[in-house]
Parts: sequence; C-alpha cells; structure tokens
Amino acid sequence: MDMTGTQHIDSPRDVVWAALNDVEVLRQSIPGCQSIEKVSDTEMNAKATLKVGPVKAAFTGKVTLSDLDPPNGYTITGEGSGAAGFAKGSAVVRLVEGAGATNLNYEVKAQVGGKLAQLGSRLIDATAKKLTAEFFEKFGEAVAPPETAAEAATGEKQKGWFRRLIKK
Repeated sequence: MDMTGTQHIDSPRDVVWAALNDVEVLRQSIPGCQSIEKVSDTEMNAKATLKVGPVKAAFTGKVTLSDLDPPNGYTITGEGSGAAGFAKGSAVVRLVEGAGATNLNYEVKAQVGGKLAQLGSRLIDATAKKLTAEFFEKFGEAVAPPETAAEAATGEKQKGWFRRLIKK
C-alpha cells in the first residue's frame, strides 16, 4: 500500500519538528498507542492495539528515524508484529514552512501479512486512511497555537499544549 498527502499545521516548522520528535506527543497522537519509549535519538520501541475491520490486533515493534535533516524532515521506518500478523512500512516526512504555518508532506509505503492480509486490500487501505486522519487530527491539536482568551471563555477543548510547553 502506498499513500501520499499533505497536512497543513498552523504552527511554525520548528514547533512541528520538535513535536515529531517528542515521544509524549507521538504517544498521544498515534491511534491505539499504549506505550512508546525512546531507546536512542533515532530508535523507539512501541506497543499499539488497532482494530482493522473485525480483527483487533496488538503490535509490538520498533521505530527507526533516518535521513535526519532538522528541521526539514526525516524518514521514519517501523516494523511490528503480533498474533494477527505483521505490519511494516516507512514514511518520508518533509516540513515546508510558510507564513507561520507548516505543510507536512508525507509519502508512506506499508505492507501487512498474516491474518490482517486476509482481510483484503480495500479494508486495509480504508483503515490506513482513517488512522492517518486520526493521527493528524490529534497531532495538529497538540501543536496548534495556544487558544485565545475568547476560546478559553467559551470552554472549548484545550489545544496547543505542546506549543505552550516549548515556549516557556
């Protein structure tokens, strides 16, 4: 499966870059992520549980960052396995800044095997697109600009916690 796209994020590139390298932001953004721990500057171990159609799959795996070009982007590669099969893939991530916002461009290549592969490519592709959208929604909320006083007064959901944290 191959997937490409662009996500517009209303934060400067350095904030987005910092968030892409922060395990807590990633843990909160990755759908089904139970834990993620940094082993080194370029390696992380993760556990996630995902529902793909009728199959609930728990994965344990390793994530590696390569081709680091701060704050412009990197290649992220992951491999995970569990009782329902395996998943592996990579994504080239490029950050392009303009007018105080950032476009995050990505090119993903992924492969699944085992019970998951038996579900069919349409179901897997649809699930991958849904999980990608969910990741970017949560990630965008984490790095969004701090809320205005008017938003705070209306009691809307607090956003941009990561950005406020690194501005201190």
